[in-house]
Amino acid sequence: MRIGDVIGSVTLNRWHPALAGAALKIVAPLSWENLAGDFERRLEEIVVLDELGAGVGCRLAVSEGREAAMPFYPEVKPIDAYNGAILDTLEYEIPEHLKPKRG
Repeated sequence: MRIGDVIGSVTLNRWHPALAGAALKIVAPLSWENLAGDFERRLEEIVVLDELGAGVGCRLAVSEGREAAMPFYPEVKPIDAYNGAILDTLEYEIPEHLKPKRG
């Protein structure tokens, strides 16, 4: 599971029938460096299926790969990433070797 920020939404004019009514969000995954405040190098954005109603600016816990489709089992959904939680607060400790160097 990764942490990411919602930066937009996806609007489709055609979709797979299994995704009818689903909301898709554009999420910028966060690295340890990003969490420490260094946003110069960001990871590539991903599209996430969202059933929790996250808006732009929300911080999410995102599952990817096979785990992303597990909430729908035995139904099959063609997704690669799923919003597992909207994070209200986040407490973490960044390892010293990953903290950005301040000059």
